[in-house]
Amino acid sequence: MAKKYNVLIEEAGKSERAIFVLDKEGTIRYIDIHDIDEQPDNEVLLAELKKIIPDAEEKLKHLYKDDAKGKGDVVMYCTPWCPDCRKAREWLKENNITFTEVDVSTNLNAARQIRSWGDGYQITPTFDIGGEIVLDFDKPALEKILNL
Repeated sequence: MAKKYNVLIEEAGKSERAIFVLDKEGTIRYIDIHDIDEQPDNEVLLAELKKIIPDAEEKLKHLYKDDAKGKGDVVMYCTPWCPDCRKAREWLKENNITFTEVDVSTNLNAARQIRSWGDGYQITPTFDIGGEIVLDFDKPALEKILNL
């Protein structure tokens, strides 16, 4: 598909992060292409979907959970597919650190919250450790806060 949609970087053997929104007829209605390491803003994508899906607001309301903040002493805001999130999960488990995980791809209020902490950027993982915020998988900062 990456080759078909012209987002494959053949010499690197990978694609760009590309989002294509097609309507029911198969017409491309929206294209958003980023470097593979950049995460696009889901709010923009949802606005585009709302343009072509009449009842999108109702169908997508489950993404706007009431609680933007996770519960517990260590909260990791992340996505299931993020390489740094996977590394952070492993590291937390290896260090026997109990944590709560908030998936920002399914909780758009949480995504807004981490963008506010990241000066407009959605950085994953983002950690809230007793009110101290750590952007990205910054082991030295995490070790210091967690007294490791």
